[in-house]
Amino acid sequence: MQDAHKYDVTDFHGALLDIIGVMNQPQRDDTLLSEAGVTLDQILFPLLVTIDRYGPLGVVELADRLGRDYTTVSRQVKRLETQGLVKKKPGAKDKRVSEVTPSEQGKALTMKIAQARMTLMNQIFNDWQEEEVGALFRLVRKYADSIKGE
Repeated sequence: MQDAHKYDVTDFHGALLDIIGVMNQPQRDDTLLSEAGVTLDQILFPLLVTIDRYGPLGVVELADRLGRDYTTVSRQVKRLETQGLVKKKPGAKDKRVSEVTPSEQGKALTMKIAQARMTLMNQIFNDWQEEEVGALFRLVRKYADSIKGE
C-alpha cells in the first residue's frame, strides 16, 4: 500500500531537535529546580521525574526511557534511594525484578517541580492564543501516541 501523503518533514524535524536541545540544557534544569525551590543533583533530576511520571519502573526500563546505560542508572537509583526520594519493591509481574517508585518525600519534590514547570511554561505561552495552546497540546499528544505505536 502506498502512502497517500508525502510530507517534507525537514522543518518539523528541525523543530523537534531544537526542543530536545533546549530540554537537554543543564541550565534549564537549574532554572526549573531553582523555581521549584528544590535542591537535587542535576544528574538525578530526570530519573526522579521519569520515575514519578511513569513508575513503577524497573531499572532497565528506566534506563531505556532515558537513553542511559543500565549500570549507571542502577547506581543513580541507589543514590535516590539513599536520599529517601525513591523506594524499591518487588515487581508486580516478576518478583525477581525490582520496581522503583517515588517515596513520599520524592513525590513532594516532583510536585514542586511540576508546579514550577507549569509557571515557567505558562510564561512561554503568555502571548499565545488559547486555541493555539490547545491545538499544540492536542497535536503533540497525538504525535507522541503515534510514534509510540498507540
